[in-house]
Amino acid sequence: MIPEPPPKVITRLRDGRIHAYVVGAGAYGRLEPAAVFQPRDGEEVVASVVRQDLERVVYTTLNGVVCLTRAGNLVWASDFEPHSDVRHGHRPGCALSLDGRTVWVYRPDAMAGRGDGDQWVVHDADSGVVVARRELETVGHGAFHHVHPVDGSIYLDIGEGQDGSVILLGTVGADGEPEFVTYPSQDRRLIDLAPSGHQFMTVDHGQADVAFHRHPDGDVLFILPVEAFGYDPEESFVEWSGGYLTEHTAIVTVGGENEDEVEWFRHHLVDVRTGTLSGEFTVEASNPYELVPLGDGSWLTGGPGGDPVRWSSSPQPSAPPHPAAPTSPYERQQL
Repeated sequence: MIPEPPPKVITRLRDGRIHAYVVGAGAYGRLEPAAVFQPRDGEEVVASVVRQDLERVVYTTLNGVVCLTRAGNLVWASDFEPHSDVRHGHRPGCALSLDGRTVWVYRPDAMAGRGDGDQWVVHDADSGVVVARRELETVGHGAFHHVHPVDGSIYLDIGEGQDGSVILLGTVGADGEPEFVTYPSQDRRLIDLAPSGHQFMTVDHGQADVAFHRHPDGDVLFILPVEAFGYDPEESFVEWSGGYLTEHTAIVTVGGENEDEVEWFRHHLVDVRTGTLSGEFTVEASNPYELVPLGDGSWLTGGPGGDPVRWSSSPQPSAPPHPAAPTSPYERQQL
């Protein structure tokens, strides 16, 4: 039996402010923000995460990481040194640990002009003190954090553009010190973790296939090439999107371009116990990255004014139509 997880808190940046939404039982249709945080004057937010109790927000800018209270008071801040005047190509990311005690920050320092490689830095969530720092050999543009729902380990999926991608795993050892492991499988994008955390889903950086791996060793359970979904691999590809709809069912998105050069995409269901296809998943979405599965049978899409809309395969109150959502995985906020 998988324990009932606590409600998820997700963020969206709207009109320069960070809106926090609680995705819990009974919250369907258009979601209303449960809290709104105002960044410090003059700061442009790149990524953000809000504490479970909605009393603190942590966000990154191009040149630092900041923690504020709900009232807007500064808890702590840490600047990325030296200051970078590079405006594009590097997007620092952040995540809170499962227990809320630490903040994990990815710094794409190489693309920012701060050095030859990037950094993964762990801060004490209350004081901002650096408790661990990992010098990386990557030259990434951005990264996604994925927090394991049970053991609290944290995956980092770094995108290096045309040079590929790298997956790392951060854990807290027996002595309480963070430990870091780089996965040997190169050029795979980590898409999602199963609700139980027993496995995770990746897509080939070249988008030729989707694979499912065992946690924590990363061993491949099975791989599905794009032709397994009934498409020509010369004309279609697996999108860097989708994820776990439930513990036993994943959504894999395949896209391409037709003879009229019109882009298309379709969502497919995969039974991750057997590695077999379970049919097509029909969802109203404007692009391959709008659909965000939540692992409990529900999913998010974009909504009017930027508020997310939560849907479920079970009967729920109807939700309003929704506009276009970000078209790149680097533009959407992490859960």
